[in-house]
Amino acid sequence: MHDRKPVESWMTDMDGVLIREGHMIPGADEFIRRLRAKDRPFLVLTNNSIYTPHDLSARLTSIGIPLPQEHIWTSALATAQFLDNQRPNGTAYVIGEAGLTTALFDVGYTLSEADPDYVVLGETRAYSIDAITRAIRLVTNGARFIATNPDATGPTPDGPQPACGAVAALITKATGVEPYFVGKPNPLMMREGLNKIQAHSEVTAMIGDRMDTDVLCGIEAGLETFLVLSGVTQANEIDRFPFRPSRIVKSIADLVDLV
Repeated sequence: MHDRKPVESWMTDMDGVLIREGHMIPGADEFIRRLRAKDRPFLVLTNNSIYTPHDLSARLTSIGIPLPQEHIWTSALATAQFLDNQRPNGTAYVIGEAGLTTALFDVGYTLSEADPDYVVLGETRAYSIDAITRAIRLVTNGARFIATNPDATGPTPDGPQPACGAVAALITKATGVEPYFVGKPNPLMMREGLNKIQAHSEVTAMIGDRMDTDVLCGIEAGLETFLVLSGVTQANEIDRFPFRPSRIVKSIADLVDLV
């Protein structure tokens, strides 16, 4: 592995890195505090499109991680920016919640069921069969199919539940049309984030708890990658993948002194 320049900018996943099951992972507060104290460019990334940055900021602050919303980058924001670049002031039929609908509204999109430019699928707490049926018919009739992220399941206190990727597969099975996934591991989300904080890939690091999204996305975007073992991917699973992170650590607490 070639020598990299010192890290000047940071990107980190949220669930499994900063928080787990609604509680702060030890060291997360100090890591964010040090980034802010040293005025380092950074973003907290999440594939979860349910919440707005304001919602997530309040959620993190309430558990002891004060984080202004401008440091949060969601798959909903990345999707809205992508659509705004592709087809400004377009129309979309949306399956999702406030995080996604607000992001689209803020870039000038109109939400419509009548011959929309796009069907946009995001996360929601309860997927409606009526909404999915409507999406299938719109895609069949020519609407372009976009999804915020490919995660097949999401965690709940009672166990996994179907997430965006699983519902997207259902729509694809019914229509024969594959969606374009904007969120991780698509490096587009990370490149948009780099532009947002005016950072360069060669001096930016990505911290994540999943090999298949966070680390893969970081590698494809040209970032240094840190895998923390406080979330999804466990140590005995790493060798299953054909790629490796730059470094493996127990948790975010082990990275505080690198800021």
